[in-house]
Amino acid sequence: MRLIHFCFAALLLLVALPGHALTAEEAKAIASGDTEERIVALDKAVLTADDKTAAFIQAMADDAVRYTEDKVFLIKDDKGYDPVTGAEAAVPDDAEDVVNNNLMRGALDAAQAVLALTSADEKVRAEAAQNLLKEPSESRLPAVEKALAAESNPAIKARLELVRAASMLSSADPAKRIAAAKALAVSKSPDTKLLLNQRLADETDASVKAVIVASIASIDGALVWGDRINAVFSGISLGSVLLLAALGLAITYGLMGVINMAHGELMMIGAYATYVMQGVFQRYLPEVAFGWYLIAAIPVAFLASALVGAVLERGVIRFLYGRPLETLLATWGISLMLQQLVRTLFGAQNVGVENPGWMSGGFTMLSNVTLPWNRIFIIVFAVLVLLAMGWLIGRTRLGLFVRGVTQNRPIASCMGVNTARIDTYAFALGSGIAGLAGCALSQIGNVGPDLGQSYIVDSFMVVVMGGVGQLAGTVYAALGLGILNKFIEGWAGAVLAKIAVLVFIIIFIQKRPQGIFAIKGRSAEA
Repeated sequence: MRLIHFCFAALLLLVALPGHALTAEEAKAIASGDTEERIVALDKAVLTADDKTAAFIQAMADDAVRYTEDKVFLIKDDKGYDPVTGAEAAVPDDAEDVVNNNLMRGALDAAQAVLALTSADEKVRAEAAQNLLKEPSESRLPAVEKALAAESNPAIKARLELVRAASMLSSADPAKRIAAAKALAVSKSPDTKLLLNQRLADETDASVKAVIVASIASIDGALVWGDRINAVFSGISLGSVLLLAALGLAITYGLMGVINMAHGELMMIGAYATYVMQGVFQRYLPEVAFGWYLIAAIPVAFLASALVGAVLERGVIRFLYGRPLETLLATWGISLMLQQLVRTLFGAQNVGVENPGWMSGGFTMLSNVTLPWNRIFIIVFAVLVLLAMGWLIGRTRLGLFVRGVTQNRPIASCMGVNTARIDTYAFALGSGIAGLAGCALSQIGNVGPDLGQSYIVDSFMVVVMGGVGQLAGTVYAALGLGILNKFIEGWAGAVLAKIAVLVFIIIFIQKRPQGIFAIKGRSAEA
């Protein structure tokens, strides 16, 4: 019965005259009666809609319409208006509210999407075409054909062609359904696969069913590659986050041998420094330069965490070198103090850090692959931090002193190196890199007092697995663990993936305790 109504509506749409204004009979037919008949009347009115028709459809969607046996009223500011003339009209006491069920609301949304196809804004037209693809109907084919004829944007035109094919999928003609199934298979998207699966459940014609099954199989083959790309990108993204979190630890623990349990809180300080810079830009530069607050936050986050790290090293850690257990307990206590300090200053609730406009959205590679710009930025940022750190350690005078002190402190001291000052510089450098990690993390999640606790254990695992004191090993371990975690997560779920990665690390450390890259030396263990 519904198909008959839709076909009848399509016939009416084909013969409708353009520019036809809304009539009282059409308004009454849309507002009251059987749902399927109301949808037929709605689809008929949409093709020749004028401004009053569009306003009436919007009022229907907003539940701002009442009706009697012979008249319909728009309700605005507790006053009634005639939808045809726009004149104010008294609403009788016996007027009933229009009731829209889910089917009718879907038709109203689709009707608004059809109206949006004529918008001058390409974004509005693209969104309308996407909405129509989710709710296709053969009765809307004339409107889609009309929009196709007028559309000049190739991307929107391609989307409308998919809408046309999806609309023909429910046609009474098997040949049209076959052609529609073949056309939908070309898109290789999850949306079209869903439409084909829905049609397959209702299809009775064997030849049409075979084509639909073949189309679904073709789409599945393409989507598999999209899933793989998503898994690899997610793994690299997670690996870059772990790398940023572990790079600072690679200095404080890998090079200096300090077990710093407050490393996560140094990341937290960098994240809150980013939040503060966001507030400064929102208050003093809201229109001109707010989108660049993140660029300004990068050095601020580094300096804030580096300063706290320097104070921590001068005030506590320098008295505990060579005493790992005492260092661990002391830094753990400091981490609790820093968390409480942040709760006192900013509150216990998470704070929101907005992505700048140039980091919003993503790059669409395939129909089921969209790479977020904020994740891409973090990957690039991690590479830049890694290169800068490698240059600093390997090519500068400070890096030479740090390597000399960590390899042989007495000889470095005899050569005139101020080892105490180098310890402070090195610890401040590692702490500052932790602040950069916090700045990056603020762009992909909430910022709160417990932010660092989620990464401290993973950071230690990355450093130990990569090889203590080996930056190259830290990179390999971070990316390897990130990709491994995401592939297992797609197969077994997030919890089992964490467990599997932890078991893998335990086994790896048992077999190769020196990590991926061992420090070269004369001992047999090296």
